[in-house]
Amino acid sequence: MRVAGISIPKEKRIVVALNYIYGVGPTLSKKILAKAKIDENTRTKNLTPEQEDALRLIIEKEYKTEGDLRREVQANIKRLKDIKAYRGIRHMKHLPVRGQRTKTNSRTVRGNVRKTMGSGRKPEGLKT
Repeated sequence: MRVAGISIPKEKRIVVALNYIYGVGPTLSKKILAKAKIDENTRTKNLTPEQEDALRLIIEKEYKTEGDLRREVQANIKRLKDIKAYRGIRHMKHLPVRGQRTKTNSRTVRGNVRKTMGSGRKPEGLKT
């Protein structure tokens, strides 16, 4: 089954499988299934074509997902950079944006950078 250009896994419960779509999380997938009157425990492979069409219609018409949502998020970040807001500057410098500390624990945003040499480490190529 394809929804919003994404192939949804067949063997998973539909409530979990919908999370594969960018912009659809656990809460939204439950709302969508309630609106389409589909049981959460149903496997994707067991859906009828009518149920698949109902899901597709609800997701594509009522919610912003995948490409549109990604474009919107990137436009928001670009706007922050253009107006030189604090958050925009943090994005430009590839630093954490939401107030996290940077002395330690900012590996995710900066990339896994370890610039300082470990203390007490023996030089390579020398016998011990």
